[in-house]
Amino acid sequence: MQARYEEFTLDTHADGEVIDVTAHAQKALDNTDVKDGICTVFVAHSTCGVTTIEYEPGCNADLNRVLESMAPHDDPWEHNERNADSNGHSHVRAALIGPSVTVPFANRELLLGTWQKIVCIDFDDRPRSRRLIVQLLGE
Repeated sequence: MQARYEEFTLDTHADGEVIDVTAHAQKALDNTDVKDGICTVFVAHSTCGVTTIEYEPGCNADLNRVLESMAPHDDPWEHNERNADSNGHSHVRAALIGPSVTVPFANRELLLGTWQKIVCIDFDDRPRSRRLIVQLLGE
């Protein structure tokens, strides 16, 4: 079993921006000799999430609409009160999505569905620079 990883940085615009990071994961596979295994993409921030979705404007908008209904920006967030902050909703949305996704790969190709993409979603209320890690485990 081999383990490899690569890091990359994204500059985001915030407010539910959905960014396709599938090519970054595939590039990490292309840069290694690991042929078959699993690929985990992890974002090292508490106001961002990583998942899979059909990456198109309608799905992106629908996801953000559902998250807004579950964790509205304008709710009275305890985080904001305690920290003189304005991104309590961002932390909750990121916790709902989670910080990582794991995808199997074979012959150095991600085994994603036809329309499925790996995406990073920035829920914060201001632009950020985000650190993502691609971890590969396999043979």
